[in-house]
Amino acid sequence: MGGIWWFVLSALTIIPMVKLLPFFGINKYWSVACIVPLGTLALLWWMGVKLTELERK
Repeated sequence: MGGIWWFVLSALTIIPMVKLLPFFGINKYWSVACIVPLGTLALLWWMGVKLTELERK
């Protein structure tokens, strides 16, 4: 039963990341890293770094 919840939560984070990552100049296939919770945090940090770079220009 726990595996089903893990799959559902992973899908709920991967799908939005597929749409968001290209806007930050990151390949959409990196969204697979959301399978692991630390991967999601790393992608959010990476998106934040890219956002600050885009704001400086």
